[in-house]
Amino acid sequence: MSAKVARVAAQAKLNLGLRILSRERGGHHSIETLFARIALADTVTIRPRDEERSLVCHGVEIGPEEQNLAYRAAVAYADATGWPRGFDIAIEKRIPVGGGLGGGSADAGAVLRALNALAARALPEAELLRLAMTLGADVPYLTTTEPFALAWGRGERLLALPSLPERTVVLVLPEYTVPTANAYGWVAATRHTDVPSPRLVSVQELTSWETLHAHVVNDFEPVVAERHPDIPTVIGQLREYGATVAGMSGSGSTLFGIFPLFADTAALTRALPGLVVPTRTVTRVAGVELVE
Repeated sequence: MSAKVARVAAQAKLNLGLRILSRERGGHHSIETLFARIALADTVTIRPRDEERSLVCHGVEIGPEEQNLAYRAAVAYADATGWPRGFDIAIEKRIPVGGGLGGGSADAGAVLRALNALAARALPEAELLRLAMTLGADVPYLTTTEPFALAWGRGERLLALPSLPERTVVLVLPEYTVPTANAYGWVAATRHTDVPSPRLVSVQELTSWETLHAHVVNDFEPVVAERHPDIPTVIGQLREYGATVAGMSGSGSTLFGIFPLFADTAALTRALPGLVVPTRTVTRVAGVELVE
């Protein structure tokens, strides 16, 4: 009996480093980023149907379902392959929305992986990633099963990196969010005086926690910090409590600290503003669970 339902733990991501490069003719910015998957995840379940399409999200208000990335991913897969004509998607939401952790993109990548696992004729990986690219810059990486990767272009060019040993991660979620479009505009306004410098990076430097910290540079961080001066303070506090790597993920507003062994989350919760969420990096990405 073939599987009828697929379930995926849609794991969030961190941008351990993020550089904003040139703006392309179509208006998109090229980026260079170091991605890492973390254990914090939404649960995405999809059941193909003959006709109707629906999406239910538990834990957060999502607005019109047709605008949701997971819904759009299912539609994109159906348009590309002719299957499924209908679907039911259910999302148990745990990844904070709008915080730079790629929650919506993770859900979209999970839907693409789940449908491909259920399909009678699965798409080759390259075709699946091309579909992912049409949905957003983070979706290609979050459609792969790589725990760590270097990405550039619009996020569609990916170099898988060796998995690093698991580390404790502490996320700090401020009470505000940072609209990504605004953050890009702030970066663009500084570029007549702050032009990125060329650099040569060895892959070996990205394959250990001891050498990686030198590349944790986020071009969004200084311009977002100008509007939210608590950001460098919190990052400094994370380092004081023992984080060997600390920064801001994506365009914010989530801040993170990576700890070699143990993080005193109770003390951090007392000391830091915002919501403190403990999680960890992972050495493997959760697979698709098929249900008969």
